[in-house]
Amino acid sequence: MAHTVTGKNRLITRVRRIKGQADALERALAEEGDCLAVLQQIAAIRGAVNGLMTEVLEGHVREHLGAEGLTPAQRQDEVDALLGVLRSYLK
Repeated sequence: MAHTVTGKNRLITRVRRIKGQADALERALAEEGDCLAVLQQIAAIRGAVNGLMTEVLEGHVREHLGAEGLTPAQRQDEVDALLGVLRSYLK
């Protein structure tokens, strides 16, 4: 997956930010924080994960589905695999 290698540092930075947000959420819950603050933290985490998914997804579509030289059968296999991941993500 070339797109995850070329953007590796940026993606890792996003993941670390998400881990920090998850840690803050855990602390807020452990300390019985304000409900609205907890909900806001959950929304922030969801947004961050969605942003990460969008970035990796865009790279995948450009690198794999948009790749020249794919046969129609190979392209269809890529589409089917990607749709399976998206279905799982959107559940």
